Amino acid sequence: MKKLPLLGDITPAQFLRDYWHKKPLLIRNAIPGFKPLLNMEALTKLATTNHAESRLVTNVDGQWNMQHGPLESLPPMDQKEWTMLVQGVNLFDAKADALLRQFRFIPDARLDDLMVSFATDGGGVGPHFDSYDVFLLQAQGQRRWSIGPQKDLTLVEGLPLKILANFKPNEEFVLNPGDMLYLPPHYAHDGIAIGDCQTYSIGFRAPSYQELGEGFLQFMADSIDLPGIYADPDLEATAKPAEIPRHMLSTIVEEMNKVRFTEEDITIFLGEYMSEPKHNVFFTGPAKPLTVGKFADTAAKKGLLLSRKTQMLYRGKHVFINGESFGVSRADKVTLELLANTRALDGAALGQASDDVMDALYTWYTDGWIELG
Repeated sequence: MKKLPLLGDITPAQFLRDYWHKKPLLIRNAIPGFKPLLNMEALTKLATTNHAESRLVTNVDGQWNMQHGPLESLPPMDQKEWTMLVQGVNLFDAKADALLRQFRFIPDARLDDLMVSFATDGGGVGPHFDSYDVFLLQAQGQRRWSIGPQKDLTLVEGLPLKILANFKPNEEFVLNPGDMLYLPPHYAHDGIAIGDCQTYSIGFRAPSYQELGEGFLQFMADSIDLPGIYADPDLEATAKPAEIPRHMLSTIVEEMNKVRFTEEDITIFLGEYMSEPKHNVFFTGPAKPLTVGKFADTAAKKGLLLSRKTQMLYRGKHVFINGESFGVSRADKVTLELLANTRALDGAALGQASDDVMDALYTWYTDGWIELG
């Protein structure tokens, strides 16, 4: 792989080997001349809508407060120490989506979203840690980051934010626009705005095994097939009627142990789970969709693009899109893998698509999952 200026002129392979999950990396001028992708008016407008997740964090006289969006109003711009956070900005802005996609040397199943943080002078969210990897890209003004690998992750009790009680940083950096700081999971950090400041956070999904386990068991509930009902033809009279009989327990244990999960079961679950849109993501199809024939003709000329909101993954013969899964043939797999990896198909690639693929693409087009180029 080629070196990436985004990573401080090292290759993705070097980054993953030496830094990912291991230690921080400060990258000066990762994106030269970088400026905010949304102006303050557009960012504030997003924070007032109910389809974008947002928060307002203030610190007045040492008292922390957090308000969840939609945000009806913001403090005055000349008031110090407040922060507005807007999640998933990549879902609503093409430039933000393009920035997030620069990090696709990490699999899409792990890449989460782009969060924008605007803060006035002194603003921040307190010393904390994240349970996932994060890249912190400075977009406007300056932010002073204090970081440390501390083991004591005790939190201050009674606060609306998860703030570390005993934060002890061992490094400090001031980031300018275009500078970027990578932090591995559970690495303590505290960012303080120097004047008005915007920071873009590129975050990654790290579901807990408990979360995955619960989701998998729900997913498998419709697939389990255990025929028959409990019977005990050799039942004997008991002097302890409240005690569950040993033979009843052993018989049911034997039947429950017949439940087996295969790698394919877990593959399908994981693909659907990791491609499922978040609760606040809604798709809107075209107001006047083209007919099937006109769609095919237009797509052949203009190509197709995945919607910014669409998550498309695959593994083996299975393709996953927005929480749904499909088994595909070897020939169709080539076309759909290309769409998943490049998030687009040109006319030449569509010329190789089978009738089944074209039918699926048309359905996805009317659902708003893909768009004409």
